[in-house]
This record gives sequence, structure tokens and C-alpha cells, in this order.
Amino acid sequence: MERTQMRPAGPDDEERIKRFLAGLSPRTQTFRFFTGGTVPGLAGRLLAVDERRDAIVAATDAGEIVGHAMSYRGGCADVEIAVVVTDAWQGRGVGRRLIDALLRRASVRGAKTVGMDVMGENRRVLRLIRRRWPDARMTVSSGSVEVIAMIDAAHPFAEQRSGGTPLTV
Repeated sequence: MERTQMRPAGPDDEERIKRFLAGLSPRTQTFRFFTGGTVPGLAGRLLAVDERRDAIVAATDAGEIVGHAMSYRGGCADVEIAVVVTDAWQGRGVGRRLIDALLRRASVRGAKTVGMDVMGENRRVLRLIRRRWPDARMTVSSGSVEVIAMIDAAHPFAEQRSGGTPLTV
């Protein structure tokens, strides 16, 4: 089985991100972007990193991007996150690993709370959130669920004890 590596996203990833986005099913596009259509300029926005935004990708050994996660400081929590994994790689732990890496980076920068907007139909992600953050505050509004949870500093760092190579800050 092919492995994935979590790494910071960068401007050199633009063509790979475009291929990644083109390969997402309409359902996955809708769950992540709340629209099933093409969004002009999306690839560039997914790669934009500055003092408020962070982005990482999950890439195969061959360099193919199979997952993307981003965070934004501010809003309803210290950091808001969004994650998407290509259909063929869903259910393999890539999303969880992207979340861990992203929250590790946010925690090091002082974030204590995490926020997410999840479509109410996205049962898989809502189950993951309930398992990971049983005390999360969930507010339903217009078919989406706003989630606010505490970042458990111990949880994202568990990967370091696993013998794997953690994504560095």
C-alpha cells in the first residue's frame, strides 16, 4: 500500500492541487466547499499561507496530493480548520492525520480552541468529531453544524510516540 507524508503546502503545489481538486467527486466537493461546482481561483486560495493562514497537504511517495487541510486564525475559535481527502483515500486515516498535523502547528502558535463548519449530511466527519471531541459545542444552523472544541495538546502529539516522523512547525 502506498504511504502518505504530511507536509506544508507551497506555491509549487499549484498544479498538483488543481489535479487534486479536479479528482474530487461532486459529493466530496460539496462536503468541503459547500458547493459542487468549480470555484475560480480556488487552488491559489488553498495554497495561500501567511501569519493568519496555514495549509498542509498529504502527498503520496509519488508526489500526488491526496489530502489538504488549512487553518485560519480568528473567527469563532482561535483557529478554524477545513480538511478534504480525495475519495479513493477516504477512510484510511489521512484526514485524521491532517487534522493532527494542523492542530499541532496551531497549538505551537498558541491556539487553544478549534472551530469547524460541517454540512449536517457529512455523517462520517460528524462521527469523527464526536469521537475526538466528545465535549465539543455543536450548533446546527441552515443545514450545517458549527463546531467549537478545545485543542487537546496531548492528542496531536501522540503521533511523535508512534515512531512516525511528525510534521515539523
